[in-house]
Amino acid sequence: MKGLVLSGGAGTRLRPITHTSAKQLVPVANKPVLFYGLEAMRAAGIDDVGIVVGETRAEIEAAVGDGSRFGLRVTYLPQEAPLGLAHAVLIAEEFLGDSPFVMYLGDNLLKEGIAPFVRDFERSEPDALILLQRVNDPSEYGIAELQDGRVVQLVEKPSEPRSDLALVGVYLFTPAVFESVKAITPSARGELEITDAIQHMIDRGLRVEPHTVTGWWKDTGKLEDMLEANRLILSTIESDLRGEVVESTLEGPVQVGEGSLIERCTVRGPVVIGAGCRLSDTFVGPYTAISDGVVVEHAEIEHSIILENSRISRLGARMADSLIGRDCVIAHSEALPVAYRFMVGDSSQIGIL
Repeated sequence: MKGLVLSGGAGTRLRPITHTSAKQLVPVANKPVLFYGLEAMRAAGIDDVGIVVGETRAEIEAAVGDGSRFGLRVTYLPQEAPLGLAHAVLIAEEFLGDSPFVMYLGDNLLKEGIAPFVRDFERSEPDALILLQRVNDPSEYGIAELQDGRVVQLVEKPSEPRSDLALVGVYLFTPAVFESVKAITPSARGELEITDAIQHMIDRGLRVEPHTVTGWWKDTGKLEDMLEANRLILSTIESDLRGEVVESTLEGPVQVGEGSLIERCTVRGPVVIGAGCRLSDTFVGPYTAISDGVVVEHAEIEHSIILENSRISRLGARMADSLIGRDCVIAHSEALPVAYRFMVGDSSQIGIL
């Protein structure tokens, strides 16, 4: 069995972070989201993986390399534009050949990984296996309608959903899917939809099995989902102190990277702090991930993600539920007259109390 990982999307819902970084490389608990998917592939016994890449190809290739660090052989498959999940399957046909395969969306996280579903697929030998989970807002997802435990209809982002079972971003296929992706036409949004391809398989009389996911699943395409994924991953960590902790109180599971200095701080886990950080006179609350080289002084932070080499200083209020990009400076100034000065990218949100 082979793996197909999709990493070609533009990540518009995470702008401005994704103006300068691939959305699949934004870290959750200080590890790029994409890496969780690659590790899940290897844990499932898959070692030959194709990664569909778009305009962020160079960045993805620099991060993943030849895949050997994950125990994988990686082949990069360029996609000229994000023309749909079924289009990604189409351009991967030569790489996939006559092998069954797992298709994994590179910005998704699954608590259970994919090994149980690969075993189910190999045992029952359907033409396709789709993962489903109940959601509160089905109009935002591809939705499956079941009848007597069988998949009878799939609809992409229906305006009037007839089910609350959303397709999770992991699919397992035999080569029978290629006939269907070649038979469908672009949807109203100009994409070849994987839901249409799977529906075509059903209409051909092929066997498409559903599997309802019981553990958590997160599509990290939006800020709130990214923070929730960060929370879920951090809730599983254990303490690991490799830096220096001076006159500080650490509560709960806390990880501190090499070369970091934590001085006169209170850190209430679960928290992960990367390498080469400097934290002083600061409170760090639960579910916070601080990447390498970050400086925080005289501040309070919780339930947030702070990327590399940023500095946060003397805010005068607690920062929460935030995603801070790389090389940012957020600091209180004593200069007079009092005024706000901003340089703000597209799609940014600033709250002032």
